[in-house]
Amino acid sequence: MFRRRPARMPRPTVSPVAIRRASPEELAAAFAAPPEQAAPWVEAAAKYGIPRAMVFWGQILLDGSGGVARDKAAAVAWFRIAAAAGEAEGMNMLGRCHELGWGVAADQAEAAAWFRRAAEAGLDWGQYNLGNMLFRGRGVAEDRAAALRWYRAAAAQGHAKAINMVARFLEEGWEAEADPREAVRLYALSAERGDFRGQFNLAALLTAEGRVEEAARWFRQAAAGAHAAFRRSMAERLAARPEPELRAIAAEISAAMAG
Repeated sequence: MFRRRPARMPRPTVSPVAIRRASPEELAAAFAAPPEQAAPWVEAAAKYGIPRAMVFWGQILLDGSGGVARDKAAAVAWFRIAAAAGEAEGMNMLGRCHELGWGVAADQAEAAAWFRRAAEAGLDWGQYNLGNMLFRGRGVAEDRAAALRWYRAAAAQGHAKAINMVARFLEEGWEAEADPREAVRLYALSAERGDFRGQFNLAALLTAEGRVEEAARWFRQAAAGAHAAFRRSMAERLAARPEPELRAIAAEISAAMAG
């Protein structure tokens, strides 16, 4: 005998009247709620015409979170509407979709164009992403001097990943006079703000100075926040180090990935 599957409960909805009556503070609190509670409010606010909510709704569709079915093409459509309304985060997310082929054909030139619009609108993520495109010559001609300018603009807003990239330029002497002391300071700032690459780079410099105990702490933090490919690379590099403390971290990373 087959058991009947329980009927799927419809997702709750929020009326346009509720959106109209809600204060900015109430909407902000609703958007910040756990995903399944936030999603109906975000959807209703997006359909009501609030550009920031359009970006949030697009992200929910892109991720398939909050009990909402993943729909990358619909996410792109909402990012595009938000961008047309002047929302810089919508422009940046359109850039990401074109860069990575999320819900649309990958197109590096189109991605760079959207990142530039977001960057010129003052969005730190747009500035950082445009810097990456210029640094790597993806969708635009390689221009490291311009990349550094955009990384500096994002870093001035406290963007941890951009701070790490400015430090890298200063460490290597790319498009600026090498400044090892400032590079260390910026790597430390990036690390403290949570960027795993900044944490790794700071740890590498501390290791070179013989400050292995401090380095080990930052290597562990980098491994905790990094994606799988970076963790694998970390494990390989640390396993080849002469310091037993760092080889132990390599073993920890490998064991965690194997488990």
